[in-house]
Formats: sequence, structure tokens, C-alpha cells
Amino acid sequence: MRYLLASIGLLIGFTSHSNAQPPADADASAIRSGLADLQKVVGDLKQKKLDQRHVADVEIYAKSVEWALRHGEFYLPPAPKDGSKPKVEPKSKYPQYALNAIKTGLKRAEELVAGKPSWPAQTGKSIRGYVSRVDGSVQPYAVTLPDGAGARTSKRWPLYVVLHGRGGDRNEIRFLEDHHDKPWPKDGPLSAADFVQLDVFGRIDNAYRWAGETDVFEAISDVQRRYRIDDRRIVLWGFSMGGAGSWHLGVHHPDQWCSVGPGAGFVDYLNYQNPKTPLPKHQRDALHVYDALDCALNAFNVPICTYGGELDKQLAASQLMVDAAKERDVAIKFLIGPGVEHKFHPDSFKDFMAFHRANVERGRLTSPQRKEIRFVTYTLKYHTCDWLTIEELGNHLEAATVHATVANDGVLHIKTENVAALQIARDVAEKIEIDGDPHPLSSAGGGLLPGVFYVWNGKHWELLDYERSRAFSGNPQLHKRHNLQGPIDDAFMEPFLCVLPTGKPWHEGHAAWAKWTYDRFAREFDKWMRGRVPTINDNDLTDEQIADKNLVLFGDPSSNAVLAKVVGEMPITWTKESLEVAGKKYDPKTQAVSLIFPNPLNRTRYVVINSGHTLHDAEFIGTNALLFPRLGDIAVQTFEPAKTGFNEKTEWATSFDSKWKLPK
Repeated sequence: MRYLLASIGLLIGFTSHSNAQPPADADASAIRSGLADLQKVVGDLKQKKLDQRHVADVEIYAKSVEWALRHGEFYLPPAPKDGSKPKVEPKSKYPQYALNAIKTGLKRAEELVAGKPSWPAQTGKSIRGYVSRVDGSVQPYAVTLPDGAGARTSKRWPLYVVLHGRGGDRNEIRFLEDHHDKPWPKDGPLSAADFVQLDVFGRIDNAYRWAGETDVFEAISDVQRRYRIDDRRIVLWGFSMGGAGSWHLGVHHPDQWCSVGPGAGFVDYLNYQNPKTPLPKHQRDALHVYDALDCALNAFNVPICTYGGELDKQLAASQLMVDAAKERDVAIKFLIGPGVEHKFHPDSFKDFMAFHRANVERGRLTSPQRKEIRFVTYTLKYHTCDWLTIEELGNHLEAATVHATVANDGVLHIKTENVAALQIARDVAEKIEIDGDPHPLSSAGGGLLPGVFYVWNGKHWELLDYERSRAFSGNPQLHKRHNLQGPIDDAFMEPFLCVLPTGKPWHEGHAAWAKWTYDRFAREFDKWMRGRVPTINDNDLTDEQIADKNLVLFGDPSSNAVLAKVVGEMPITWTKESLEVAGKKYDPKTQAVSLIFPNPLNRTRYVVINSGHTLHDAEFIGTNALLFPRLGDIAVQTFEPAKTGFNEKTEWATSFDSKWKLPK
């Protein structure tokens, strides 16, 4: 428990915002007292036989206040832009936001106990909560319901998913205050009450990456469970950071939306940041995971309307995407707000929303309607578009492209580059031709599986029969696959569990660094991803946890019993005297390896060694364009004690190839 208790101590009071502070003593007393009452009520609700979705709708109010207190996030108003001193001493509104949250949470709890919760069918905007599969935390979102959307009718409603911009003073209590019990707009482009709107929290300000990306889809799923949503009519749009998130999720998941609207959002690191110092190769390669500019081709598969103000520097990002798509004969609608900087022009916003309304009326193409797909990816994290799935890549983190067309003769013609395995839905066509190799499709594999697998053998595409298809799905050769492709940071997009050592370490210096690494991850995840890291000791790990979660192991093979079980099947040699990686020996007293690999105890999940997210406070505090993987799949770092922990120097880092082997 020494790891866990130390990390919790570090969590309290961390803040990155110059206008942030703890609440004044008088406010703090009332807030802490009210929070204790609400937390007790939430604990009681969890013991009752109630709809747990409604319990989450209450719990999110307690969580929001708790996190604001934990991190001292009671922000003062921003200073005047002209640098003048305010005439009146600025006072934070956040203590009142916290008290409002407590009041609403207690009111909801009373209604729930009485069996009469009012908010599920409430017209207008209100708050919901859900429990995330990633870390078990409760996360908020806001939903806006038109008249009738909360009733049990046969009507299915379009869903508009809205991604917020970056806000240096945003946290849960501010989000709840901004969206609590707001009426449907009476005028303007949003006044037509013919859709449900979802405002995503996204675990605060991370450009909807990692757990922030998972949050978008978990929130959508929660809305779909509660209300009758037409999944062919889901719009995604946002502005500023929300625009960047819309680019990212729009082109990486192009088959999920009937239209996408990125407003004034960055699309890549290099153009946005214009760094003076070149990145090392493993970091340049990692940019391909998230840079939307690399995947402009995917706009072929979903209607996109982008917007920028005429005087906004971010207009350049929209122009980059429009030009990159045009080079590939793909059109993106481009709106420019006349005479405005970083905001929507009213007339442009009307045109922007009209674009989405037109695409809602058409609806997303069904699989039988979609006769052509043009798709590119650099990572198997983003590997599918409707009836087409790229199962394996030739070279990981290089462009893999597919152009698939159902011809008039009923044959599906596919051309590929850097693709090693495909899965195609069998009902797309009778026959298929991949890079000139003809095969059956609808009748393949005896018609027993919904998808048909084709694998490149180095010379031709092979059709897998039923038995080989079943074997292929089990990944017996341990190749990179979807959600098993790295980098290290990918482990924290799905359920994960930190496993701490209880044994005696080989070297106290390494043990201290590993403990500090866990503490740092726990603190940073708590602050920037808004949840506690799930943690257990090595001697308490269960078979169920091995089956269900990515394991994050801290310590060395002597101190961590789980690490001792798996290290022998890793591409490293680690003894008390030496750490050997990629043919080079390092000193385990002052050097350490961090890596991600398929878990030898469960090949469908990851194991991570001595790492949390590979970017840290400075990147989260800075621009969202800095939020990209820093260590690839595997790295060796030299560590030395410092005043505030340790200094680290990356000696070597890379990513495994598509077969989880170290590149030559």
C-alpha cells in the first residue's frame, strides 16, 4: 500500500492555471460538509435496487465537487486583456457552482428514492452521468431533448454530437453549471427541435484523444441506451479544440457519422507548431496515430463541412485539409466567416447547420448503399470503414490504403497498398477481386461467418476457409491487430489495471524510480483524464482481471510477481546484473525499460511495464497539438534522482513491427 498512499497524497492540490485556487475557508467548510452528505446519499443509492444509470446521474454531481476540491480548481475571472487592474477585487464563481451541484445532486437523490426521477424525460438541456469501462469513474455529459424525445414512442431521433473547445478554467462543476437545466433555443439555427443534442465532456481538455476519445463513444452509447436514436443520422461537430476533435474522430471513424463539421481546429502537429528542433524518428512516426491531415482521403466516405474565420490563424488548418483532400479528388465544403477571428460568423453558422440538416435528411449510407470506399490508415487502431476492415498492415505506422468498388458486374474490385489482411462483409457482392486475384465472397467459407478473411502471402491474396478464419481470429502468430497495436499510451483507452510490487527489488534506485513513475501517472491521470487509476497489488491479481484488463506492471522481476511471470516472453533480457534490449546491454541500477506488448497471460490484452502515459504535465498544460505518444512501443531511459523526483533521458526508443518484433 506504500505506492497507493503516497500517490494519493500527491493528488491533492495540483493545479496548472494561474487563476486557480482552493475555495476560501468559509466556502470550503460549506462545500465539504455538503459533499460529505451527498457522497453518503450516493453510497446508499448504490445499495438499493435502482436503475444504475440514474444513480450515475446523481453521482456525477458528487464527483464534480470532489475533483474541484482535489485539484484546487476554483478559478478567478480572467484578468483584463489590456493589463489594467480590476476596479473590484475578482471573486470566483466556482464555490457557488459547487454548492449548486450539491443541491442538484441531493434533489435528484430524493426524487430517485421516491421513484419519481424527473430529469430522464426533461425537455431542454440537462446533465447525465455514466460509469466508464476504462477506469470505473463516473463521467458527465449533457443531453438536450426536444418535446417527445423522452417518451416511449416509435420515433427515432437524429443525434448531434457537439465537442467543446479548450477552456483553461473548465472542470466538471463548470461543465455542469453551463449545461444544467437550459431550455431549447427559441431562435437561430438550433431552434428547430427535431434532434437530440449530446454535449460531450471528453474528460476535460485533451483534444478527444485516449480516454477522451473513448469518452465520446461511451457517451453516445449511453444516450442510445436511454433514448431512441437513429444511428444513421448522427452528426459530429465542434469548434476550436472541438474542431480538432471533429477532424480526428471524423476521418478516423468515417463510417460513424452522417456528416462532420470541424470548425477552426488544428489538423497536424508540424504545421500547427512549426517546431525549431526536429523530432526523433520514433516521435515523428507516432504523429501518424492522430494527425488528421494524414487521413484526408477518408473524407471520401463522409460529408464534411469545415469552417474558419477570415481573420483566424486557424483558417490555415481547414485550408490544409481541403487542399489535401482535393489532391485526392475528394471534396470538402469550406465556409469562411467574413471579417471575424476565432468564432463563428452568424451567417456562416446558418450555412454550417444547413449542411448538417441536409445530410441528416439523407442519412448515412447503409452498407448495401455504399458501393465505393476509399480508406487510409497508419495504425490498426483505426482500421474499419463500413463493410471493409483492415486486419493487418504490412508496415506499421506507414500509409495503408484501400480502394474498393462494387462494379456493375456485381464484382467487388479492391486495390491495396501496405495491407496484409482484410475482412470483407460477405453480403457486399457475389465475387471479389483483390489486386487482380479473383475469389468468391458471398459463398466463401460455406457462408458461415458474417465476414470473409483474405490474407496476403507475399505473392497473392489467399481466401481463408471457415476453419482457417476461426484460427486467424485467434491471432496465433501474434501479429499486431486492432486494439493490440500500440503505442504505450493506447493501453489507457480500454480497461486497465496498475499492478504494484510487494516483493524485494533488485535495486533500490530502480524501485524508487518505478514508484515515482507510478505516482506521476496516478497524479497526471487524475488531473488530466479525470479518474483514479485502478490499482492492485501483485499478490491480489485475479484470473478475471487478467482476462478483462490491460495490465500495467511496476517494479522489476524480483519485486513484482506478475512481471516475473511474463518477462521471459518479452523481447528483453532482464537480470539483476544486466538489462539487454535490442542487442545492447544497459545498467538496471540507473537505466530502465518501458514497453507495451501482448500479455503472455492473455494474448488479447496488453501488458505495460513501468509506464503510464508517455507525455506529462507540460504537454497537457500546453497546446493540445503536443498530445502525441513520446516513447513508441518500447524505450530505454536513464534516470537520476532530482529535487522533485527524477530526471529522465531517453537513450533509445522505437515501435515494434507488424509482427511485434523489433525492427532491424
